[in-house]
Parts: sequence; structure tokens; C-alpha cells
Amino acid sequence: MESAWLSLVPFIIVIAISIWLKEILPGLVLGLLTGSIIAKGNILEGLQQVINYLVKTLSDETNIKIIGFLYLFGGLVGMMKIAGGIKGFSEWVGTKVKSKRGLLGLIWLTLPFTFMMPMFRIMMIGPVVKSLMEKSNLSKQKVGFTMDVSTASTIVLLPAGTAFTGFMISLVEAGIQRHQIDFSPYQVFLLSIPFNFFAIAMLLVGLVNTFWLSPKKKRPVHQKNNEKMEQHPYHGIGIKQELALVKAQPWNLIVPLFLLLGLSLFLLWQDGIANGGKSVFQAFSKADATFVMLLSVFITLVITFIFYVIRHVPLKEILYHFYDGGNQLMQAIILLILVWSLSLAAEDLGFSDFISSTLGTFLPSYLVPAIIFVIGSAVGYFIGSSWGTWGLFMPLGMTLAISSGASIPLTVGAVFAAGSFGAMTSPLGDTTITTASILEMPLVEYARYKLKFTAMGGAAAIVLYVSFGFFSG
Repeated sequence: MESAWLSLVPFIIVIAISIWLKEILPGLVLGLLTGSIIAKGNILEGLQQVINYLVKTLSDETNIKIIGFLYLFGGLVGMMKIAGGIKGFSEWVGTKVKSKRGLLGLIWLTLPFTFMMPMFRIMMIGPVVKSLMEKSNLSKQKVGFTMDVSTASTIVLLPAGTAFTGFMISLVEAGIQRHQIDFSPYQVFLLSIPFNFFAIAMLLVGLVNTFWLSPKKKRPVHQKNNEKMEQHPYHGIGIKQELALVKAQPWNLIVPLFLLLGLSLFLLWQDGIANGGKSVFQAFSKADATFVMLLSVFITLVITFIFYVIRHVPLKEILYHFYDGGNQLMQAIILLILVWSLSLAAEDLGFSDFISSTLGTFLPSYLVPAIIFVIGSAVGYFIGSSWGTWGLFMPLGMTLAISSGASIPLTVGAVFAAGSFGAMTSPLGDTTITTASILEMPLVEYARYKLKFTAMGGAAAIVLYVSFGFFSG
């Protein structure tokens, strides 16, 4: 398709408008509208196509599971707030966390309990961390970056038990079947993990950034003022005053939290066994993690509701703050719906074909992993989705690796690294959107802050891919 380059236009509009206005919602709306008009050729049909993309997005089973999980989890958080759970737990942890380094270290220590899914982890630790950071001198951006880097850089490196594992293996398996390679998909997946150089580099950057702190460093005055000006002072003032008067009850957070964690692990195992898994690792890799997380939070909500009623939390307060907690995540939900719809528009414009045709198969073998990472990272930044980037570039990467003789595990690792870069860096990434929403940060400014660190990780990854590609070739 000669006009496939037009598929870049919606993404360019999104990024340009977002940087200009420092708000991503207007850019997404304009980008989606532009892409739809280009796809249909006139304004009226383009407007109709916008609605079609939105409806198709909301009809997607995986998307609606994610939306349901976000809203229900937000509702659970709202219930825990009015029941005094977050306040009580924060006060208890506050007696243990005595420094800024201790707060950042706490974020890393929660990994063994929240590693299953990035959004799940951020949603679980975000409210507690937010309440603790208000007593420290740490910037929201630094805390948010620590949350994101400890999440995104770790989960993609785990061989089992995460929402990503099954999807990643399925992509590798599709490539192996397409090219009739005599390898086990899981074996190739395991071999590729050490070659996700970006995730490994960011893991190191995140640890250094966490524990190499200047104790006397103060946040700039302009940054404090910016954070205070993020929203109108009257917004939510009644709810904030009400929550300030709530009695601290740490068990009202501890019980729902561990119930949710226990249910998540048990149901992941059960679902994986039902899907043919023989061992714990196989069960976790075969489980439908998105559905399991939604089911877990639903069951937890029901039990928590009964638990709070027994503990004499007023029924009307529970219901009101359930709705309020869910509504607080509507910004993240709306942004995700627009991002998914924008991706549909780009695909209709020939985005995948354009990327594939511009690469060709003429590349020297030792440069294939590095080039896949560079171009995949650029596309990942535009679309903001690790899954989308992996789905787009895995077939291309496997094809180029086989046709050029490049290392397959190294190339597969480069594809996964490219998706990691996009999801970690892009203002369109669901992790970035969710973290910024929970910590109440301007989304574009926060994404720009993270770019300073991810650029270092990306540069290190490029050098390593060229080096390993040269010696493995």
C-alpha cells in the first residue's frame, strides 16, 4: 500500500499535541479522529468510523476485562480508604519507614507479592505509597519511576507466573510453527530472557536510582508549585476532609490485600491446570491472567464488603466510596480505550505493512537484533503497548533472523526489549497512565521525566545488541 506511511500521522499528532498542551486526552481524540477520516476519506464517514473503533474496542474480551479490573480495583481501594485500612496501614508502615531510601526500598520489597501483572502491582501498592510519600521530601516523579521500573523491568524477565508469560510464549510458538523450526517455544523464550538487555539495564538503573540518594537534596520550588497546581483546590475537598477523620484500621487493608493475593495465586494455578498445565510453572504460563485478576478482585470485593459490614463500617459509606474509587480511575480507563481505538485505526491504514516493507530483508545478520530493537522501540513509543509491539515485531524479527542467519534467541530478546522500552517510556503506556493517575501527576511531564532514564537503558541495549550480534554471527 503506497499510502501506508499515512498510518504514522495519527501517532505524530498524538505526540505533538500532548507535548504542546501537556495533556494527552486532546491529542488522542484528535489523532483518532484524523486516522478515521484518512481511513474513510471524508469527515462524515470518519466520524462514524470513530464510533465503530470505540465500539470494537469495548467489544474486545481482553479490553473489557482490563477495564472491569481497573474499575473494581479502584472501588476496592475506595472502600479500604473509608474503612480506615489505608490510613491505618500507612501509619503502621510509617513507623517502620524512617527515610526516603526506606520508602523506595519498600516499593521493591513488595515485588514477591505483586509480580503477576504490571497494572495489578501498581494498583495495589500505589495508594499506600502515595499516602506515605506525602510525609517525605521525595518528588512524585521519582516515586512513580521507582514503581514503574521495579514493575516493568522485572515482570518481563520472569519465566512464569505473570500475565505476560503465556502471551510471549504464544508469539514465539507462532513464529516457530510458521518457519518450521525444531525448537521448543518455551525453550526459546527462556533463552531470550538474558537478551532483554533493556529490561536488565533499567533494572540496574532503577536500583541505583533507589539507593543512591542525596539525603539533603530538596525538591525545586517550581516543581512543588506545579504539583499543587495539578488540580483545582476545590476538587474532592469534601472527600479529603472526610477521609482525614476516618479512624485508622490497618486490618481493613491487610485482610482484603492478602485475600486478593491468595486468590490471585490460587486461581492462576487452577486456571493453568485446567488449560493443560502439568507443573506450577506450566500452569502459571497457561493461565488467563487477565480473567483471573478480574475474578480475584470481584471475589475479594464481595468478601470485603461483608467483612466491613460485620466491622460496622456504614453501608452507605462503603457504597459511595466504592463508586468514588472506581470513578477516580475513569481517566486511565478513557485514555486506554482511546489508545486501543487509535491502534485499530493505524492498523487499518497499513501500519504493520509499512513497518515491514521499510525494513526489508537486506540487513547484515549481526545488525538485525539491534535494528529490530531500535525500530521496535520507536514504534512501541508511538503505540504505548508492549503487547502490541511484540505482536507486530515478533513475526518480522523471526523472519529476519532466519533469512539473515542472526541468532534467534538474541533477536527474540530484542523484540521483547523493544516492547519493554515502548511501554516504559511512552505517555500512551498503560503503566505510565495508571501511575500518573494514582499519584496525580501531569502525564506528559512524567513521561518526559522517565525518558531521561530509559534513554540510557536504550543506549546500553543498542551497544549490547550490536556487540552480541557481531560475536554470535
